[in-house]
Amino acid sequence: MVQVIQVPNHVDNFDPILEARRIWRERGWTEADLGMALVTSIARVDQINMKKIESNLRPLKLTFARFELLRLLSFTRKGSLPLSRVGNLLQVHPTSVTNAVDRLEAQHFVERTAHATDRRMTLVNILPAGREIVETATEILNREVFANTGLDASTGEQLLHLLTSLRAASGDFSH
Repeated sequence: MVQVIQVPNHVDNFDPILEARRIWRERGWTEADLGMALVTSIARVDQINMKKIESNLRPLKLTFARFELLRLLSFTRKGSLPLSRVGNLLQVHPTSVTNAVDRLEAQHFVERTAHATDRRMTLVNILPAGREIVETATEILNREVFANTGLDASTGEQLLHLLTSLRAASGDFSH
């Protein structure tokens, strides 16, 4: 029998994730209800943050992935990295790096060059226009997203510690 969820009239106070957790417990899935609510909440917060980020980057014709790639390159001494290193540092699949580099090349923000001593290696280099756009994007994201998480500094530090522990326990990086 399918259970119908009764949505309260005051939708502002209704949390569908907490309601799903209640139903999880009611179904006897008590060993998993907290994990389901945590994973679903983290996914939802990610969706909310990505929507904010993308809406602030859209006028600059950037995505968050392309912003991250430009920001990474701008942090290097020479403004360039091997394509394979970019994927490792950004923790993304090589195909995603290739796609982002293709789009950034079309925008004249980066260029590919051959490595000076290893012909098998391709470097991606940030161009002056790429440096300029990533500085503008960083100013906007710092002001509109990163400085306004909705948490005070102490709570933010606690959450960061917890998420870092979760990532480490999931094998996201070695500690």
